[in-house]
Amino acid sequence: MEAELMRIGVSLPDALLDEFDEIIKKRGYPSRSEAIRDAITSYITYYEWMGDIKGHRVGTIAIIYDRTKRGLSNSLTDIQHHYSHLIRYSVHLYLGHEEGFELIVLDGNGQEITELAGAIIALKGVKFSKLTTVDPNKKV
Repeated sequence: MEAELMRIGVSLPDALLDEFDEIIKKRGYPSRSEAIRDAITSYITYYEWMGDIKGHRVGTIAIIYDRTKRGLSNSLTDIQHHYSHLIRYSVHLYLGHEEGFELIVLDGNGQEITELAGAIIALKGVKFSKLTTVDPNKKV
């Protein structure tokens, strides 16, 4: 028996939806709904992976953000100061007048690294954030 489907409404900027529709077309999805289900599943999987980050970790957080968003730079700085014991290095690049890119290199407790990443992505004006971690003691 199939699971019951729920209808939802989502508001998106035209450019974002156009880009999503292009990807759907290139990947051969039969419908926008199917592609959205896959995207949500991927997001849930990533969120669950973040919940499993424990112990000593090294990693990075890559961020693209709106430099014109009032208060965002201060909020990013405040969050990073709170977690300064994890941050080993960070670099900022300007991607034009409106966008900034930041790469934060981390070393420390995995759960705290996850908290830091979660606090950053929750900020209004952060357009993209990607956490990557590895266990430096794990033998490959």
